[in-house]
Amino acid sequence: MNNSVGNTARLLWAGLRALIVLTVVCGVLYPLAVTGVAQAAFHGKANGSEIKSEGKVVGSSLIGQTYLTADGKPDLRWFQPRPSNGLGENSVNTQYKLILSGATNLSGDSKELLKQVEAAKDAVVEDNSTAAYKVRAADVPADAVTSSGSGLDPAISPEYADLQVHRVAERNHLSVARVQKLVDAHKDGRVLGFMGEPTVNVLELNIALKQLTRSS
Repeated sequence: MNNSVGNTARLLWAGLRALIVLTVVCGVLYPLAVTGVAQAAFHGKANGSEIKSEGKVVGSSLIGQTYLTADGKPDLRWFQPRPSNGLGENSVNTQYKLILSGATNLSGDSKELLKQVEAAKDAVVEDNSTAAYKVRAADVPADAVTSSGSGLDPAISPEYADLQVHRVAERNHLSVARVQKLVDAHKDGRVLGFMGEPTVNVLELNIALKQLTRSS
């Protein structure tokens, strides 16, 4: 009987010691070590790839955001992102909400999706046509009217950025050439030259646009 109690006590003590050691190693030392390495070697990425403007954090290079007027409509002074997963009715109120991350559940042949895409295309044509520059429906790239897989894509295609140049220039009283130069400077090529597609980060582009308008 005494041996049985003693063995049980030893097993319980051994288990408790293992729990304490593993808790300290896996729950304290390992996270601290990983965090330390990340902060030292990848400080920006470890902190969410934050983007600052005028000394303040204004967003992340990994997450898109909207540029709206006080009444919730797209502010056409700025380059606009691609649609989020809130395409359609009341989409302005649902775009780029982290809790809604994900693609649309509508299939590629969905009549509702096709209707939404056509409405989005019409809006892109109307918003970006100016007195001197008319946008045709055939000129509208796919990313201008469809959301990404996450619904939070921070970038647009160079084609969509180029399409917005005339409208942005007109709204900000800038020359088309200056705005186009700004866009060209923010075009990123494929990763390692062959992976993915060329992109333009909308937040970084709009920060540069803000600085350009202030210096003009």
